[in-house]
This record gives sequence, structure tokens and C-alpha cells, in this order.
Amino acid sequence: MKLIIVESPTKAKTLSKFLGKAYHIEASMGHVRDLPKSTLGVDVEHDFEPHYIIPRDKVKHANALKKIAKKADEILLATDPDREGEAIAWHVAEILVDSRQTLASLKLRRSGSVVSKKKNKLITSEDRGLKTESLKRIVFHEITETAIKEALLHPKTIDLPLVDAQQARRILDRLVGYKLSPLLWQKLSKKWLSAGRVQSVTVRLIVEREREREKFKSVEYFTIDGEFAHGALVASSNSQVLRSSQSEAPSAQGSNLSNLPAPILATLVSKDGVKYESTLSFDLFDGKYTTSVTSIRSEQQANSIIGDLKEPFTVSAVDKKEIRRSPSAPYTTSTLQQDSGRKLSYSSKKTMQLAQKLYEEGFITYHRTDSVNLAEKFISEARAFIKKTYGDQYLPKESKVFKTKSKVAQEAHEAIRPTNVGMINDKFQMTNGEMNRDHVRLYELIWKRAVACQSTDAVFDATTIDIKSQNDYVFETSGSVIKFDGYLRVTGRDIEDKLIPPVAVSDVLHLQSALPVTHTTNPPPRYTEASLVKTLEEKDIGRPSTYAPIISTIIDRQYVTREEKKLVPTELGCMVTDFLVKYFGSIIDLPFTAKMEANLDAIANGEKKWQPVIKEFYDPFEKILASTYDTAEKVALTEEAIDEKCPNCTSSLVIRTGRFGKFVACTNFPTCTYTRQYGEKIDVQCPKCGKSIVVKKSKRGKQFYGCSAYPACTFAAWKKEDIK
Repeated sequence: MKLIIVESPTKAKTLSKFLGKAYHIEASMGHVRDLPKSTLGVDVEHDFEPHYIIPRDKVKHANALKKIAKKADEILLATDPDREGEAIAWHVAEILVDSRQTLASLKLRRSGSVVSKKKNKLITSEDRGLKTESLKRIVFHEITETAIKEALLHPKTIDLPLVDAQQARRILDRLVGYKLSPLLWQKLSKKWLSAGRVQSVTVRLIVEREREREKFKSVEYFTIDGEFAHGALVASSNSQVLRSSQSEAPSAQGSNLSNLPAPILATLVSKDGVKYESTLSFDLFDGKYTTSVTSIRSEQQANSIIGDLKEPFTVSAVDKKEIRRSPSAPYTTSTLQQDSGRKLSYSSKKTMQLAQKLYEEGFITYHRTDSVNLAEKFISEARAFIKKTYGDQYLPKESKVFKTKSKVAQEAHEAIRPTNVGMINDKFQMTNGEMNRDHVRLYELIWKRAVACQSTDAVFDATTIDIKSQNDYVFETSGSVIKFDGYLRVTGRDIEDKLIPPVAVSDVLHLQSALPVTHTTNPPPRYTEASLVKTLEEKDIGRPSTYAPIISTIIDRQYVTREEKKLVPTELGCMVTDFLVKYFGSIIDLPFTAKMEANLDAIANGEKKWQPVIKEFYDPFEKILASTYDTAEKVALTEEAIDEKCPNCTSSLVIRTGRFGKFVACTNFPTCTYTRQYGEKIDVQCPKCGKSIVVKKSKRGKQFYGCSAYPACTFAAWKKEDIK
């Protein structure tokens, strides 16, 4: 019997469709071993030796795998093609070795040592007792018949540097989490708090942004918009209006007013060659923030300028040029999460869940990747599809090759793409009831991006016009018209044409009106999930595959809330961040976290051993930890008193923060245990009954606005602006 082991039942089912009865396929159900939950599970005194166990809920399944493995003539580990998948394969191999008394001849590519839990010592590849050829590793980036059969022809060995990198990340995160979290419990008096190497830095980004917004001082400024008409047309228009006033109103067909060219709308940009607009730049925690402002700071100043404008106005410059817009690279994990959030309003977590299903069903390639490479086979198929479907003019002479901007991208992987370029629209058939419209929408997003990247550039005719007054005020306007849609034929157009009436240099224009427009400089925007993912990737914080669980965790821990797609820190999130920054500022820091990610990549590439990397971090961390236990004072969240008495004991009521958010509690606790759900009131009244509107959360944790009189009044809205 030939046994193939994968992670999930869905993946096993898809492989069975291609391989039939020639192979017996089993799912490991994720990791079969892990560090224990109840203890640290890492021996810091002996080279950070991990103590792995089979979790209770996995024991029965692990024993079943062992039983099946004993009957197998050949075992193939077909877990996902990344560090996590490699680690799962290694853990499966370890438990199967226990049952078979020998490990397959993996010819293990070695870059460091791995722990043997049986002998409680570190062993190297020479000590492994590798005797049989029965256990092998196969890797594929898409679940298609061709890819699987190709992988079976070229079995590999477990890539132990990748295992070491995943193991180092797991141990590092365990040390930070299990050492820092108890400190938070003690000093902040809340035993459900947690800290994490990447998690805490992510929360800090959101907290720092909120404080930068609070410190930001908005500036009011003005621009001046002018409406111009061609001089020759002004006379024609006035004549038409005069004739209309002296007779009956002309019919729609008889009037020429509708045939007159549209006025030209332009904005004042300079006087005597000096521009009104300038750029303000601010240093933020995660980089620079820039915004524009003009030197016109009052309506009085704007009106004074308008009063100073002198006719005639002439066209001083007409700049026409062709602009080419190239298609974006195919999706990586990060860019897929960003676009899915912006275009489909999916959270990072939902995006990854949908992508996981699409991958396991064989519709897309592996979705945890930071590479923008595409297989030559797919490129050829995409080019053939473009030529047949859209025509030769949409096919560039040569295929397009993209280079990743990430310093740590794994270029051996592929970008996210469809496995079959012809599977689109009605040809995309959902395979079972577990898939729905959300899967289809995400698939279409992936398909369009992957196919469009091999199409031609879109071409626009862009025009910029300068209009100059007699006394050297200059107005400017610009527009563009699509000349050739190129790749936009595949993705759909996302911008509208802006037409500018034809004019030539020296043409005389008439200023029909000029109006001051008020503006206010905006503070740095709050993070959305999409912009947070973009920042994490740019700063090399974490890995793309970890972004979704990190964001979910910080929301679940009540460190951050989601308000109309924006991530806002809670009082608790600010307090925890302040404490960690005060005592562990060198660790809860962007450069430090990025450096650690680089070290983990070096381990994966076989350039570093994992134990020295952990030791370099842990030794100073342990000293800071011990000092903080001794010197740090306890910090308490402020309790907000409310003008109500406890219905049970008449003591005062306050608002407290618990594991599941804010709640109302009695100050006489624990003698009195009265509590109730807290609904934060906003300055809006219910349109149905006039009662206060409060902020609530759905069963899935999504914020919405509901009437405080519920259930008597059932009014609810997802957005504040929808309360009408």
C-alpha cells in the first residue's frame, strides 16, 4: 500500500479524485504534535530544547495514523509547501518513526540540530538511524492532476532548515508569550491578557497612529475654482439667451444651447510663478505622512484674490501626452488580503479561509506566498486565452515577468493564480455545498489579476491646460481619455474619462465664475485591515500568512476594535502597549522585529543555526523580565462611574473592562455580583422611537448600532450614517 498524508480532509478528497485507488490518502488534521499548553514546554537551560506532545484531542487520530502507516510499503508526506507544512511533515514523520522503529532515508538536508524527545538530547543527521526508503516528501503548489503526478515522479526529502525556521519561530513566540503574559496578569490585574512578539508590535502601530491623530492640529485653507468659457462661445451663448428672452421659449430641438461645449473647470495654482500649494510632512512611528495645503488661509484672502483677477484670460499652455498604465503583478498573500478588503470588504481572516478552500478544491495555487513568479505553463495558457478571447492587440510581444519588492520573498514559490485559465464565469462550477458566492467573488478577483498581468498596457491621452489672467494668475486643469483599454478589458475599468473641451494656446477664455472652496488638513488615517497588512509587509513584521490570525487575536483580546472598517485601539490596548513600551521598548519595536524576521529567514535558508538566534534574544530579554517583576508598579484601568445605583444593593455602578469587553458592574463586588451588558451611547437618537442609540456587537463580533430600548424597538444599522 502506498500512503499519502496531507493536512485536511478536503485536500485528501481532492487528491483522491486524481489518484484513484492506487494510493491511500489520509489527513493529519493539521499539526499532530505541539508544545504543551499548560507549561512553557521549552528547556531554556539546555539549548532551548522543545518538549513536544500529542494533544489530547489528537491522540486517537495519531494512533490511527500509526496503525495505517505500519501497513504501508511507502509513505509520502504531501503537506503544504511552506515552513508550516514542512514542520507538519516532520512531526508526522517523528510519530510514525515511533511506530515503525525507523525513519525513512530522508537524506535530510541539515543546517542545525533537532531534538530527540526519546533520548532527551540534541541529535544530528548522523545519529538518526535512517534505514529504509519508505518515507518521502512530495511538494506541489497547485492541486491538479498534472502537478500531483509530477510531484510523485520527483519525491524529495524533508527540508530541515525550513523545519528549524518554523521551530525557532514557535519557540521564540512561546518564550515571549508565556513569559510576558504572566507579567501582564500580575501588573495589570487581568489574567486573560496576552503579549506576543509580533502581536504587541501590531497593537503598538495602531495605538501610536491614534495618538498621532490626537496630536495632529488641523489647518483650514482655501482653494479657488474657476469656470471658464471660450470667448467666441460667450457671445454666441449671450445672443442665444437674448433671442430666447424676446420670444417664446425655444423647443429642445430648436435650441443651440445644449450643443455648446461644456465650460472648463480649473483651479488656481500660482501667482507670478509662485505656487499656492505646498506639502506638509510629519514623522510618524511607521514612517512619514504628507498632506497638501495652500497659502490661502482665510475666506477673506480668497475673496481678495478673486477680486484681483483681471481679464482677459488666455490659454498659456496645452500639454498633451500619452500615458501608459501597466497591469499589477499577480497576487501574493499580502496583496490579496489588501485588495480583498478594499474591493470585497472581506476581513483578512475571511479572505484566507476562502482562499484555503479554493486551494484545497484545486481552483487556485497555494495561497500563502510572497512571490510574484508565474509558471511558464500558466503564462503560455494565459497568453493563448488572451489572444483567442480578446484579440492580438491585447497580447504583448513578450510575456511579462514581475520581480518582488520584498527582501525576504521565497522566489521558488508561485504567485496566487487560477489552476485553469479557462475556468471563469459559467465554467466555474462550485464543487459542493460548502462553497458559496463569497468563494466565487474571491476567485474572480484572483483570476482577473493573474490573467490581466499578461495583457498589454492601457493607454490614455492626458491633457493639462494652463489658463493665465492679464495680471499673471494661473489656473490649471487636467483630464484624460482612454485610448486603448489593454488589460482593463480583463479587469474592468476602475476610472472614468475626464473630458476637456478642445482649446489651443493663445485662445481667449472668459471667467464666468470664481468660488472659494474651504478645506481642512486631515490627520493621518486610521488603519484598516488592508492598510495594516500593507504596513506590516513593508516593515517586514511577521509573515504574510500570520497577518490574519494576528489581527483576529488583537480584536479578540479587546486591544483593538473595528469601527466602520477602521481599527481603533481600546483603553486596554493603550494601557498594555504603554506598559510594554516602558519596560520592553527595545523588543516591542519595528526594527527589532524586522531583524528577527530576517534571522528566521536566514535559518530557513540554512545560513544560521536556530539555537544561537534564540539565545541572542533570550539572554537580555530574561534580564529585563526579572527587573520588571521587581520594579514595575501595578497599573489599573480607570473605572468610569455612571449615575445609577445597583438594583440589588443600591451601591454605585461603574463601567469595567473584562475579557469580552466593557460591562456594567457593582462597586460592592464581590459581596454583590450584579453585572449587565454595557452599550456605549452615541449622540444620535433612534429614528423609530427616539431613544438613545448604542454601540453593539453581533454574534460574530461585528460592530453595529442598535436602539437602547431593544427588544421593544428593533432598529439597527451597520453604519452611523445609515441612522436616519
